[in-house]
Formats: sequence, structure tokens, C-alpha cells
Amino acid sequence: MHIAAVKGIRRLVAAALVGAAAQAQAAGPQLEMWRSYSGVTWASTQAGNQADAESSNAPIAGVHMDSQSRVFVSTPRLLSPKAPSTLSVLDTSYSDGPARLRAFPSVEGNSVTKAPTAHLRNVLGFHVDNRNGWLWALDMGFVAGEKEAPVGGQKLVVYELKSGSVMKIIPLDAVADRSGSFLNDVAVDEVRKLAYISDSGLRSAPRNQAGLIVADFASGRATRVLHQHRSVMPVAGVSVTSHGEAVWPGNPLVLGINGIALSPDRRTLYWAVTTGTTVFRIPVEALLSPTLSEDARGAAVETVGDVGGNSDGIVFGRDGHLYITDVTHNGLVRMNIQTGDAKVVASNDDVFWPDTATLAPNGDIVFTASRLNAHFAGAVKPGTERYQLWRLKP
Repeated sequence: MHIAAVKGIRRLVAAALVGAAAQAQAAGPQLEMWRSYSGVTWASTQAGNQADAESSNAPIAGVHMDSQSRVFVSTPRLLSPKAPSTLSVLDTSYSDGPARLRAFPSVEGNSVTKAPTAHLRNVLGFHVDNRNGWLWALDMGFVAGEKEAPVGGQKLVVYELKSGSVMKIIPLDAVADRSGSFLNDVAVDEVRKLAYISDSGLRSAPRNQAGLIVADFASGRATRVLHQHRSVMPVAGVSVTSHGEAVWPGNPLVLGINGIALSPDRRTLYWAVTTGTTVFRIPVEALLSPTLSEDARGAAVETVGDVGGNSDGIVFGRDGHLYITDVTHNGLVRMNIQTGDAKVVASNDDVFWPDTATLAPNGDIVFTASRLNAHFAGAVKPGTERYQLWRLKP
């Protein structure tokens, strides 16, 4: 081949590669469906790899990973109390069929018939603390069919990750309403051993008993702050939508503060309201001050930016941006906390109710798609379950 022709071909190939790279860069981060399950089953009750009878009433909602990439998930008992556990380890060696779960710390430790003060009853939010080798489990206390949580049921339980032994139980009845609270999510300062809890007050809507709770591991005490402050309350007139449709027409979802995240420097706490579209923050110093009045504390709350849709979980990425699951647009929003600018960075029509988001050990953003709205509406029948884990490489 003539030398000029060879050089021409090389130029064309180089141009094509540059064009492909530019196109990929323009497309931005891509979502990958990492796992998709047809239901859930538990190790102690497995039979022929079939999902358990209560599988449609145990959607996988929460997800977090330890430093060894062991995946923990929560299956809140909001629809039925019969699931063998509400907090489990997911066997990721299986990528299809029913999700295979093993109760954490044990089936007995997840009992709904034994002492509410010492057993997990209904976990949605939890935190894997790799610094201390712990897991902080937030127990809402009540289970499906109960009008109020039994005495001592609302609590924060800290486990040793390796053994499952209980390190401490922090009771929350004194700072959460047993009939009106909905203890949703938890963020942890692993250095100071402080937990920040979002109470969305769903069960007391429309005047939600919403607020923030701070729990101290050292003292075992908890304090409630920003009770019914405007920043934690659902916004009147806002409709929560998913896949272009209002959630529960005629009985709209009225959910206050939900996703909660601590900044990487642990100096600022961020949160979002589901029945709303705004992200807020407060300096931790103002949140923890024992001398600050509630009015002064409320004045320290700042508006960060608008998500552009309804949200659920939030988490900081390694790039310092806030990643927010957007149930309106079926994906993830990335928010610049310095400017408040936000945009949908990844979306997929197969994502139904993106729920909890977490940062994987390799830096990926992983989140669950729980179809929680459809489960609550009774639209998911046994045999039609679909529980997914999605991931994004920022």
C-alpha cells in the first residue's frame, strides 16, 4: 500500500477514536443494572431456590457495603411482619432468580415476637461503619398491622460487623412518637460516634411529626432537634410522581425529611424532603450546640439547591458531589454543593423507585430500585416481584 494511503487510514482511525471518546464523554456516566432478582428468600427457609411466600411483601429497600464488599440490605416490615429478617446479608454470587438473604445478626435477632427492646423489628435505614467495624441499625419499632410501636421498639442498635454482637442499644422512644414517627434514614459520624436520624413523620401526615434526631454512642442518649421546622416538612401542594404518574392518587404520599448525608469533612449535615424537591443543610456545630435555641438552630438551616424532582436516598461521591436518587426521573441527580446546581446524570426507564444510595468501596454509586410505591399500592403480586441493584461509575 502506498505510504500516503497508510497515513490517510491512520488519520481516519485516529479521528474515529477521538470522536468515539468525545461521544462517550458527552454521554456522561452510565447506569448499569448490577443485580435483578425475582423475589427474596432466606437461607433458613430456602426450598428449591423459590422465593418465600412473603417475598412480595419484603422489597429490598436499603443497601450498604463493608470494606470487603459484603452487601447488607434491609427489607422493612411495612407490608407484612412475616419476613424472617428485616436486616440481612445478600449473597451476590447469584445474579438472578430470588435474592438469597441471610439474616443479620441472626433470625432470632430479627424476631418480632420477642422483647422489642432487644430485637430488630422494622429496619429501613442503616449504616455500615467501616472505621469502627460496626453496623448501626435504625429500628422504626412498629411493624405492619400495628398502630403504634411497642414500648422500647424504636431504637438504634450498634452491632460489631464481624461477630454480630450488640455493642450498644440507644432507645429512641423519648425522642420519637410511637404512633406518628417514621424513622427513615441514618448518617453516622464514625469519628465522633454520632448518628443523625431523619424522622419523616409519615404516620402522622399531613401534620408530620418530622424532625432530626442526634444519637450519641458514648452516652447512649438521643436528642430531637428541628422538630417540624419548614426544612424537614412535606411541601403543601407538591405531588410525588414516578414514571409520569402521581403516587397513590386520592391518597397522596406525604413524606417529610428522608435521605440524609454527612459531608466528607463531617462538618455539615445534608438532607432532602421526598414530598418536595429541595436539599437543605446545617453546620454540625449549630446542630449540636447545647446553648443554641431552636429558633437560632432553625435560622442556621440553609437551602442548597433544587433536585428537580422527588427524591429518596442521598450520598456523597468521591468527587465531593451529592448524589440523589430521583424517583421522578428514574435515576440519579448530581448536585454541586458549592453552587446548588443539579442535573440528572443517569436515568433508565427500567428503574422503578430508586431508593437508598450508597458509596461502594471502589467508588461506584450503588442504589436499590424497590418499587416501594407499587408495593404499598398492592400492585405487586406474588411471582411478579422485581428487586434491582443499579450502579453508576461517576
